[in-house]
Amino acid sequence: MSESKPGDKALDHIIQEMVDTVSNSKDEIFQIGEESRSEFDQLKRELDETKKQVFVLIDESDKLEQKVRFSRKRLSEVSKHFQHYSEEEIRKVYEQTHQLQMDLSMKQEKEKQLRQRRDDLERRLKNLEETIGRAEALGGKISVVLNYLTEDFRQVSEVLEDAKEKQEFGLQIIEAQEEERRRLSREIHDGPAQMLANVMLRSDLVDRTFRERGVDEALKEIKDVRDMVRSALYEVRRIIYDLRPMALDDLGLIPTLKKYLSTVEEYNDMTITFTHFGHEQRFASKFEVALFRLIQEAVQNAVKHAEPNDIQVKVEMKQSYFTIIVKDNGKGFDTSVKKENSFGLVGMKERVEMLEGEITIDSTPGEGTMVMIQIPLDLS
Repeated sequence: MSESKPGDKALDHIIQEMVDTVSNSKDEIFQIGEESRSEFDQLKRELDETKKQVFVLIDESDKLEQKVRFSRKRLSEVSKHFQHYSEEEIRKVYEQTHQLQMDLSMKQEKEKQLRQRRDDLERRLKNLEETIGRAEALGGKISVVLNYLTEDFRQVSEVLEDAKEKQEFGLQIIEAQEEERRRLSREIHDGPAQMLANVMLRSDLVDRTFRERGVDEALKEIKDVRDMVRSALYEVRRIIYDLRPMALDDLGLIPTLKKYLSTVEEYNDMTITFTHFGHEQRFASKFEVALFRLIQEAVQNAVKHAEPNDIQVKVEMKQSYFTIIVKDNGKGFDTSVKKENSFGLVGMKERVEMLEGEITIDSTPGEGTMVMIQIPLDLS
């Protein structure tokens, strides 16, 4: 049994302090979220009550306006024929009209105040909803960090003996995971979160559209909301696939690819033809994930950058090689010109190198792109 080194103990102490700090931060964020939810529920009840009061006041003001108009008309008639009325009758009509006008002004002022209160409550609710969403997202990220610190990072001390190697390895893991979290955070913010926020805003318009412009216009709004929900659902499914396609573990590579490509084809309104040759078989989980990621990255690059209407995906399993071909009829590009921020291609090349395979990219402007990858099967 190897003796524990001073560097190991120092690293373990640092990790424990990080665990304690992150755990406390998670509790604080959870408390902020709970307090925000409580305040949200209270303001929501107050907003509902305020809206009811506004409707009641509008109805009362309408009725009072009718009484004021009638009283004014009565006053005008009395003033015109005052010789037919006693002084007491004239005074009574005048006082009644004046009182009605005063009552109407008070109700209108109260209605104005309630409307302002309603608008203020709606703004505060929107801000609270955003705060709750940020707290939940941050809590989820911290949970991932905490799990990493308490599980994965502790195993580093058991696997690596040299403190310097442990430090470098840990920093590489942290950097990779942080980059993945940033990417995932951006995708959620720019995709499903933005779409769902728009759904909330558009759903509020449905009732107003129904009341102001009729059923047909309201149905159009509902159709738009449904399309937005459908887009958000696709983005969520795509992000889940990016994290890890669950069907891989249960069904294997080929059925998972069929399902994934079918979803991409349906959402992007294009034709994706999938063909596989050779005997369908299962590989080691890590190998299947790596192959899936390569095909996924190639297809996503085509969809995002090539603007094609047809993509062909072929996989062939031979005795010693697994071959992948992804071909599109998009706009293509000059492979001799290095593009800035072309992280998709860089990531694919790195994955292929890790698997000791080869990748060839053949593309011409205006004539589409073909990506061919060959991976030795003895690595599985």
